[in-house]
Amino acid sequence: MSSLTPEAFFDLSRFAHREVFSGISRVWEALERIRSYLEEVLEGNPRQWPIAYKQPLPETVVIHGDRCLGEGLQIVGGNVKKGQHRVLFRSEELPDAVVLHAGCVLWGPDISFGPGTVVEPGALVKGPTLVGACTEIRQGAYLRGGCIVGDRCVVGHATEMKNSILLDGAQAGHFAYIGDSVLGNDVNLGAGTKLANLKMKRASVRLRIEGEPVDTGMRKLGAILGDGTETGCNSVTNPGALLGKGCLVFPNTAVAPGCYEPRTVIGSLAR
Repeated sequence: MSSLTPEAFFDLSRFAHREVFSGISRVWEALERIRSYLEEVLEGNPRQWPIAYKQPLPETVVIHGDRCLGEGLQIVGGNVKKGQHRVLFRSEELPDAVVLHAGCVLWGPDISFGPGTVVEPGALVKGPTLVGACTEIRQGAYLRGGCIVGDRCVVGHATEMKNSILLDGAQAGHFAYIGDSVLGNDVNLGAGTKLANLKMKRASVRLRIEGEPVDTGMRKLGAILGDGTETGCNSVTNPGALLGKGCLVFPNTAVAPGCYEPRTVIGSLAR
C-alpha cells in the first residue's frame, strides 16, 4: 500500500472518536494518542455512580441518563448490537439504558458507557476506557485500560484488550487478544485470534513496505485491520501486521509483519 494514513484503512466519517486519528501520516501513530485523548474527553465526565469500584457489583445496576434505577426494573434479553436488548422501568421502555450486571467489575470511575450498552457478569473494565452505544461487553472480558470501543461492538468471552481501538461494528467475540491494535469498522475476529504486540527481541517493531525498511519506533505494536477484514479461528498476527480493507485471514494462519493490500487473502485451507 502506498498510503499508510488512517483513511487508507478506515472510513472515519461516522466514527465518534475520529479526532484520535487526525493529522497523522502513519496509522499506528494513533495508538500513542489514546490515553491523552481519553484524559481529555473523560475529564469531568466520569459519573459518581453509587457503586463500589474494584469489586464485583453485588447487584445489577441500570443507568438511564444520570439516574441509577432500582425497584420496578425488568430486563428482557435481546441482541444488544441491534438495539433489541430491552429494559423496562415501571412498564416504560428505556432503549438508552446502560446495564451493568451483577458480578462485573469497574476498576475506577474513569470509564464511560454509551446508551444501550450491556456489561455482563464477570467482565472487568479498567480505566481510562470509553465504550460507545449498543455495545456488548461479555462475561469474562478484560479491558485493561486505554481502550476506545465504538458503537455496536462486541468484546467477548475471555477476550483481553489494552491500548487499542475498535471502530463501529468491530467484533472480538471469543478468546481473543487485542494489544496495541486498531480494528476497523465491521472487522470480525474468529475465535482464538491473537494480535501479538511484542517482539521477542528487545527492539522496536520494524516493517518492510514496498521494499523499504520502516522503523515504527514502537516497542509494542499489534495489528491494524482495515474495515471489513476477517480472521479465521486460532489465527495469529505478528507485531506490525497492517491489513488493508476487506482482507481475509484463514484459520490457523500466522500473519507476518508488513503491509497487505486491500482484499488480500492470507493463508490456505487444507484440502
